[in-house]
Amino acid sequence: MTRVFNFSAGPAALPEPVLRQAADEMLDWHGSGMSVMEMSHRGPEYMAIHAEAESLLRELLAVPANYRVVFLQGGAIGQNAIVPMNLLRGKASADYVNTGEWSKKSIKEAKKYGAVNVAATAEAGNFTSIPKQDSWKLDPNAAYVHICSNETIGGVQYHWTPDTGSVPLVADMSSEIMSKPIDVSRYGLIYAGAQKNMGPSGLTIVIVREDLIGQALPITPSAFDYKQQADNDSMLNTPPTYSIYIAGLVFKWLKAQGGLTAMARHNETKAALLYDYLDSTGFYSSPIAKDDRSLMNVPFKLRDESLNDAFLKGAEARGMLHLKGHRSVGGMRASIYNAMSVEGVKTLVSYMKEFEKSHG
Repeated sequence: MTRVFNFSAGPAALPEPVLRQAADEMLDWHGSGMSVMEMSHRGPEYMAIHAEAESLLRELLAVPANYRVVFLQGGAIGQNAIVPMNLLRGKASADYVNTGEWSKKSIKEAKKYGAVNVAATAEAGNFTSIPKQDSWKLDPNAAYVHICSNETIGGVQYHWTPDTGSVPLVADMSSEIMSKPIDVSRYGLIYAGAQKNMGPSGLTIVIVREDLIGQALPITPSAFDYKQQADNDSMLNTPPTYSIYIAGLVFKWLKAQGGLTAMARHNETKAALLYDYLDSTGFYSSPIAKDDRSLMNVPFKLRDESLNDAFLKGAEARGMLHLKGHRSVGGMRASIYNAMSVEGVKTLVSYMKEFEKSHG
């Protein structure tokens, strides 16, 4: 069996040991005689899997005791609606910082439930940097301040935590969660789709300070009411059981690697390999401001974009897939999440040098 180097932005590569364990347990989980995907979510076998996954997540992220962890469905797109439905809490508006495509989606959806104040935007610079906080025009009466901490498409990332005072900070962390330690206490709510660094698609994780829940808009469906879901251990409706099981295996793998501090070093090493090469050549370019470059998603362009198809064809022939950039920005994009090895990034850089030599 040959495994490719999968640079997909998501669903993304998973750690091979996790996939092998899931394969071994597919027909018979721990002598139960059944697959996890066949288990009742109310049965003792699955309840143990569910509880362990939450416990490991709390341990890895050092989640404070006054925060609830909720396993939901619907992805970040769903949370774009679910967040304002739960967190407006009688207030008229919320602040949003616009750093790219995912921020824009969040803003558009939130406008259906309340007024949105775009406190800062990077649009003038074509979303190649994060607006400095001293330029933000925050409303002290806002219900919350929303950011996308890592823009998967554009490749910009916050390497600092905004200070929003007494107004809760909300972050879409879909494409960076579990890639490094974070201070959860600095946030009112964190949400993330699992399909980048935590598991397969179908699972969305929400970490929310408990004093912020319980005042959802009357129109909020019960399944999307954080308080109701938290009070029912994420089982008000049937949770995405198999995705939670895989996430639990990923959390065990992360712990075995040395936790998130070790994972941060791993990710910094990979990103440096790629960015250092991009900065050394005129054949390729990185459009993102150096201080705001993502460690997870690295967009780059060839000087001669007529060579794009040849570049992608050559990469695929060498076992490197999904390097084509998002249609909204073009070029190339290498997503180098936790499961991407240093070897994979070295292979990419070696190929880029080879392609430059033959086409430069």
